[in-house]
Amino acid sequence: MKPIEERKIKCVVWDLDNTLWDGVLLEDKNVTLRQEALETIKTLDSRGILHSVASKNDFDTAMSKIEEFGLKEYFLYPKINWNPKSDSVLEITKLINIGIDTIAFIDDQPFERDEVSYALPDVLCIDSLDISKVPRLPEMMPRFITEDSKNRRHMYMADICRNKIENEFKGPQEEFLAGLNMVFTISKAKEEDLKRAEELTVRTHQLNTTGYTYSYEELDRFRKSDNHKLLIASLTDKYGSYGKIGLVLLECVENLYTIKLLLMSCRVMSRGVGSIMINHIRNMARKEGAVLRAIMVPSEVNRMMYVTYKFSHFTEIEESDSLVLFENDLTTVQDFPEYVDVKIVD
Repeated sequence: MKPIEERKIKCVVWDLDNTLWDGVLLEDKNVTLRQEALETIKTLDSRGILHSVASKNDFDTAMSKIEEFGLKEYFLYPKINWNPKSDSVLEITKLINIGIDTIAFIDDQPFERDEVSYALPDVLCIDSLDISKVPRLPEMMPRFITEDSKNRRHMYMADICRNKIENEFKGPQEEFLAGLNMVFTISKAKEEDLKRAEELTVRTHQLNTTGYTYSYEELDRFRKSDNHKLLIASLTDKYGSYGKIGLVLLECVENLYTIKLLLMSCRVMSRGVGSIMINHIRNMARKEGAVLRAIMVPSEVNRMMYVTYKFSHFTEIEESDSLVLFENDLTTVQDFPEYVDVKIVD
C-alpha cells in the first residue's frame, strides 16, 4: 500500500493550428493533419486516455475540419472559442469530472502554454514539437490496459448522450433515473478483475476514501485472504455499460469489520448509486453481528466521501490530522434506491 505519488494523465487537451494540423485554419482552409498527432491520439485512446480541444478559432469552421479529418469522435467537450485557454481547459476538466492534475495540454505557442501553466500549475504543458514523444512519457503509460480502458471513450460518449437526455427531461430526477433501467452488480473480485481494480485505485481520487493505491499483487493477496473481502461493482443501463466502477476492501477480524478502502468512479456520481455499496456492507455487518468501522484519509479532493459516510450514519470515534476512524451503530436500515436493480453475486 502506498500513497498516490506518480501522476497519470487521463485527458490530453489539444490546440489546433500548428499543433493538430500544420497551418492556420482561418488563413488557409487547406491545412494538413500532422501524422504524428494522429498516431498519438489513436495510441493514447487505445490506452484509455481521453482527448479534447482548447483552441482559439471559429467553432463551426474548426469542427468541420476536425470532422473532415475523421477525428470528431475522439474529442470530448471541445472548447473552440476566443477565451483564455486556461478557462477552456478548466471547463473541460469539470465536464469530464477529473482532477486538474490529470490533464495534459499541447500547444505550439509558448505564450499559450505559459498562460495555462500560470493559471493551472498542475496541468502538464507540452510543446507541439514533442508530440511524437508523448506516448512514451511515463504519465501516458498505464501499467495495465483493461477492457474498461479500451472502451473508456465510448463510455464517456454514452454519458454525454445520457446527460443531454437528462437535461431535456421534464420531471423529477428519480423518474429519469428509473427510466434508465440501471443494474448495479456487486461481486467478490475475481482474478480477472484485478487489473481493473488496480486501475481504479490509481485513477480514482475524488470518490476515494483513502487515496491509497494497491498493486495487482496486493489486491490478489487480499482476494485470497480469509480476513479480507475484496468487492467490485459494475453498472449498466439501457444505453450500455459503465464498466467496473466501484471497489471495496473490507478487513474482517472476528466480530469487527473495517472498511479499509471505498471508492467509486466519478462517472456515476450523478446516478444516485453512491450509497449502494455502503448499504450492502452495513447489511453484511448487521447480519454477522459485527461492529462496522471505516478508515478515511481526508484530502483536498475527497470531501464527498466524508459526506457520504456521514449521510450513511457513520460517526467519528478517532481523529487526527491525517486519518479519521468512523463507526456505524447499524441501527438505521437503509434500503437500496428503488430506481436501481441491485444484484449481489457471491
